[in-house]
Amino acid sequence: MTTKIISSAVIMSPRKRPLVPVKSRRKATEEYFPFNYLPVECQLHVLSFLNEVDKCSCALVCLSWSCLVRSWKLWRVADYSRRGVFHLGQEGLLVSNREFERWKSWVHHYTHHLISRRASLLTLKASFDLGDHCNKWGELLGHLLDNVHCRDLSHLDLNWTFTLLEPLDLRVHLSSSSHQDSITKMDQVTSFQELLTKLTHSCPRISKMRLHFDWSDLSVSLLTQFQQLRVLELKYFWVFKGVNPSTLQTLSKSLPNLKSLTLQILVPLRNLGISYTLESQSLEFLDVSPSRGLVFSCLKLPALRELRAKKIVRGITLDRRTRLGIQSRWPCLYHVLREGTPKLQALNNERLLPIWREETYAELSAILGQSCYCVQHLDSWLW
Repeated sequence: MTTKIISSAVIMSPRKRPLVPVKSRRKATEEYFPFNYLPVECQLHVLSFLNEVDKCSCALVCLSWSCLVRSWKLWRVADYSRRGVFHLGQEGLLVSNREFERWKSWVHHYTHHLISRRASLLTLKASFDLGDHCNKWGELLGHLLDNVHCRDLSHLDLNWTFTLLEPLDLRVHLSSSSHQDSITKMDQVTSFQELLTKLTHSCPRISKMRLHFDWSDLSVSLLTQFQQLRVLELKYFWVFKGVNPSTLQTLSKSLPNLKSLTLQILVPLRNLGISYTLESQSLEFLDVSPSRGLVFSCLKLPALRELRAKKIVRGITLDRRTRLGIQSRWPCLYHVLREGTPKLQALNNERLLPIWREETYAELSAILGQSCYCVQHLDSWLW
């Protein structure tokens, strides 16, 4: 009998918890600061660090948190570039029709969610083919801008040339006259210009913009209306469409607060020999390394501190006579920089010494060989 009592005591002892006085338990509880005791502004600030999914999860905790999450101050970003389970690091990913419809449903629900929260947007990121008349992505973005507060929108990242997810079944089973093939470049440009017009009225305070650009006169005139632009990155729209030199100069001169400019211009073969002028009183950073065949004859950039330019081989071989005839029209980048960039401090990530304007500065010649298209720097240069 004694043995049984001892064995049961041995068995039960691990389950027993030490008795804690009531006062000690109250003290342990008081060490946790109640979140709801914080001022509302502080609570909103804490919740602002959460992503959109976590914010929605917080709304399910209690009624007070649900009211907090509905605040417009927590919905400052509209990011349509997220692809959830389809995020594979690829653009224009082909999926099945069912997956595409599921993703499209998420896009519409996400838009409704932002509108219902009365979002006050600071950032808009999207990648939709605005020439797609079937899915009407342009109307969706226009509906969003009309129903949220976007007067303070400062960052726009817009790819209007293709949709992130494309239905695989549509491409495989439909004929060549399918709706995808019926989308023309002009359809895309027209829809883009309509959206850009809406942005000029709804979001005049955009300071950072990254988008593909068609370089038409109307698009340039619309872009110059964003007088608060400080950072601008323009990607090429169509490889066979050239850029008028006067158009580029007009754009740079018309943006008085522009500090950083990145250009991706692919000069068509028919425009070889054309050189460009760039003029800006405020520009401090210029990156034309993504461009091909972009040659400057004159730079008037008194505030420029850093330039990135790269001489890119296009894989097209021209005979020596034709090539020399083209290159003879272009001035050396060294002379262009010496005359038009008095504050230049860095070229292609290389720090320049204060004596870089002196021709005895031999290190500069090696850097220019990677960027300049002139006859003097034609070493191993093929078109």
